[in-house]
Amino acid sequence: MRTSAGLLLFRHTDDGLQVLLGHMGGPFFARRDAGAWTVPKGEYVAGEEPAWDAARREFQEELGLPPPDGEAVPLGEVRQTNGKVVTVWAIEADLDPATVVPGTFRMEWPPKSGREQEFPELDRVEWFGLDRARDVIVRAQATFLDRLAEHSP
Repeated sequence: MRTSAGLLLFRHTDDGLQVLLGHMGGPFFARRDAGAWTVPKGEYVAGEEPAWDAARREFQEELGLPPPDGEAVPLGEVRQTNGKVVTVWAIEADLDPATVVPGTFRMEWPPKSGREQEFPELDRVEWFGLDRARDVIVRAQATFLDRLAEHSP
């Protein structure tokens, strides 16, 4: 079973609760909006303990910034349609998306070309109100938004 852990930053604004999401990098998501945004997260080895440490490490790898300190609100886990189990914690913090320096990955592109290219893990990061976030986030991860809303009126 593939497992990922991540941190969902949130903040309270005059317009209500906002969450920080990242748009998945690479050619498969370049022209997509709905379903192409995610909680900053990454895979970890099953049994790696605790997943909290993996969530903090992956935040740093994905965004190039240290994870914020603060009270971690456990949002539990969800199983995505690809079978991956994602565990997320929420932390109230502010972050300027312009300061993000995303990690990268390499893949053969175009397919069967024999050429490898490098792409950002997340090609952009933005704050979203909960309604807009539900429109663009990976479908299974919308559960995290609901759990956060229940925790943070």
